[in-house]
Amino acid sequence: MLSRLFGLSSAPASDKVHVVAPSQIRLWLAADSIVLLDVREPDEHAAESIDGSINMPLSSFDPARMPEIPDGKRLVIHCRSGVRCGTATEKLLAAGWQGEIHRMQGGILGWKASGGPTAPRR
Repeated sequence: MLSRLFGLSSAPASDKVHVVAPSQIRLWLAADSIVLLDVREPDEHAAESIDGSINMPLSSFDPARMPEIPDGKRLVIHCRSGVRCGTATEKLLAAGWQGEIHRMQGGILGWKASGGPTAPRR
């Protein structure tokens, strides 16, 4: 219970929230069927990121400033290891987010461990 309050749980807080393996995210990304939100801080995003990700740092995360999710696309949120994306998810749900939210299991560390590519931003 306390871990969920502090965003430390990897368990979804709603049936609209799904924790998804990086291998599945790669398939969705290749099919151009996701909007990929990176909630790490700008310096982390600049150092390395997943191609096509949108940086919305948790420190200034505002659900009212979410990008539009086109029909047929899924919202996927990631961070470094999976904790901050849980906090961003909770903020979205508290603000009344109606769509499904997919959290990348293990964050960018899990992505890289599963062979996913990253690149520095210029």
